[in-house]
Amino acid sequence: MTDIARRTVLTGGAGAAMYLGATALADSGQPAHAASTPAAADRLVGDGVADDTDALQAVFDAALAGADAAVVDLPPGVYRVTRPIRVTTGSGSDANITHPAGIKGRGARIVSEIGDGQPIVRIDVHATLRYVLLEGISLEGSGQDGTGLEISCQDRGTYFYNFCLRDLYIERCGGDGCRLIGNLFEGQIVNAYFRDNGRDGAVFSHGAEDTVLSAVHVFGCVFGGNHRNGASLENEARDLSFHGCYFLLNGRFGLSAGTGVTLLSHCGFENNHERAESFADGDAGLRLLVGGTLVGCTAYSIYKQRALVRAYVTNRLSLIGCTGTGGGDAGAAGLAELGGTESADFTLVGCYGAVDADSGIEPVEFGSGEGVKLGQRWDSPSLLRVGEYRFWVDSDGQLRTNKGKPQSDDDGFAVGSGA
Repeated sequence: MTDIARRTVLTGGAGAAMYLGATALADSGQPAHAASTPAAADRLVGDGVADDTDALQAVFDAALAGADAAVVDLPPGVYRVTRPIRVTTGSGSDANITHPAGIKGRGARIVSEIGDGQPIVRIDVHATLRYVLLEGISLEGSGQDGTGLEISCQDRGTYFYNFCLRDLYIERCGGDGCRLIGNLFEGQIVNAYFRDNGRDGAVFSHGAEDTVLSAVHVFGCVFGGNHRNGASLENEARDLSFHGCYFLLNGRFGLSAGTGVTLLSHCGFENNHERAESFADGDAGLRLLVGGTLVGCTAYSIYKQRALVRAYVTNRLSLIGCTGTGGGDAGAAGLAELGGTESADFTLVGCYGAVDADSGIEPVEFGSGEGVKLGQRWDSPSLLRVGEYRFWVDSDGQLRTNKGKPQSDDDGFAVGSGA
């Protein structure tokens, strides 16, 4: 695309939106408004040489301009930025967005020359924003900047929801690739890459004033080569799901979920813990506390990743159709390393790979190559139950049963004793 074509992107101020040529926003159903600040758009060169910071700031401001916001087309090009792009919405009903708005980048590359740990793009939400789209944008960090994309909604009574972040590529930022904090919910992140960032690839967190991140679904994303974790759930955030995502070659965990995660389905974990000295010093692809559900997830390692999941469970953990294997230096890699409280519930169905459980942890396993495995101790939460009767193996190796929950190892009677 020529510079002339790029300069046809018009920037709107308050009460105006942006559009590309005569056909802009035609597929969005949004009205096209006359441009009130064309000088800002004239500086949007996109040749990788000119400083496009001011023009891009105008683009983001217009795309999130309250009731007049619209979906903006950003042409292909290399846009050089030397300062953070910061959008702070207004507060109150005039700043609300309740129709489709945002930016369709169509392959636009924003290249950062920012230093001092400052973000590339930061959006501070102080109103209610719904249906915001960010699509087709590449954020390439300098390594001296901070977070690539941060969206924060931390005022009680404000919300950022039904959002979609798709086809984003965020790499080489000095801090986290992406940070979502506060009242962000019912949103989707689709086909995005978070790679080679100085901290985590992506962070999902509750915020101040009891603002809660929830019901966020992540589809087909890659979290790779980040210096710390591929993705982290922080400050008690847990209501997220990851589908068909891949976590590989991160310095520490592929995913760290400090208070659990709602669902992982068909996700892969490969060769994480790159910063560990050896396989013995490594860890699992997934760090999980409290509980969660994994369906069809896989782990493979030839270096330092030891298992699919290391979990300390206080609630319940379910693994269905999951595998954990390794080769080379990681030939001993397995499925799971499990610990937890006495009341924790572990269920494995149709899984493959070694399970290393702390003393006292007795997972229920179905179809894992050894038939059905249930709890053995009298006080196990996973005893076989038939009607009102529980069955266990006592300290002498004798199968026993009791009507109701046993109170000791020698409660009830030995099976076959006739008692």
